[in-house]
Amino acid sequence: MQIEQLQGSIVAIVTPFKDNGEIDLETFDELVEFHINSGTDGIVVCGTTGETPTLSDAEDAQMIERCVQKVNGRVPVIAGTGSNSTVDCIKYSRKAVELGADALLVVAPYYNKPSKRGIYKHFSQVAKNVDAPIILYNVPGRTGSTIEPSTAIELANNFSNIIAIKEAGGDMNVFAELLANRPEGFKVYSGDDFLSYSANCLGADGCISVVANLIPADFHKMMKNSIDGDLKEARELFYKYRALMELMFLESNPLPVKTALALMGRVSEVFRAPLCEMEDENREQLKIELKKLRLM
Repeated sequence: MQIEQLQGSIVAIVTPFKDNGEIDLETFDELVEFHINSGTDGIVVCGTTGETPTLSDAEDAQMIERCVQKVNGRVPVIAGTGSNSTVDCIKYSRKAVELGADALLVVAPYYNKPSKRGIYKHFSQVAKNVDAPIILYNVPGRTGSTIEPSTAIELANNFSNIIAIKEAGGDMNVFAELLANRPEGFKVYSGDDFLSYSANCLGADGCISVVANLIPADFHKMMKNSIDGDLKEARELFYKYRALMELMFLESNPLPVKTALALMGRVSEVFRAPLCEMEDENREQLKIELKKLRLM
């Protein structure tokens, strides 16, 4: 599939660690195969869910290269390359392209809180200096800055390699504005699992998902059906997994999803500081829901 046509369930894959804190590449390979065999439509590596803030530059490169090699062209691989430094973002993006990534997921600059004009200039510089498809990533709750719909549309109209946005602001009105005004071919992905069904009903193109780490086959089915207009089955799946989707943000992502994967026996329950194990009562809630869904 060409990246420009990508729709459906795009997993923001976790980074598994060994007990000594090193990246567990063999387990990562198993996770990739799990997704490919379950119908996942695309994989985002080195995103927030992959704990990329605590990965070194060398580890980021290692993960991107490993994912590209393991996927071997079966689905698109999207590399998270955002930074709050435009120069660094261009550097990371060029490296990911060199390693074979099909597209780049570039988050709005965080912490330094640029203005609307600054955000436009940031993304325009990345687009001009990196020869690869770019997916904008708006997540104000983490970055402290916002890619406004009008800015995203302006960027999409002005740069042919800005092909999509991951919208994770939690506001359906933003989806409506993006979908009403987007240029032809520009994709809109939900960044919030619990809004993905509703966004697809408005005309969105799927979700860059956390919960797809746990239920790849059913999440793929929910995305496909809601995009295709088969709303009855999609709605049934949404309500089946609604509580699980909410539990994914009981504590900071990726604590719940990685804990759930550990409870399911797929990864070790190891995080990199400052992330740490979930609170006992929250972990118990997660365990109860996983048992209810027969995922463990």
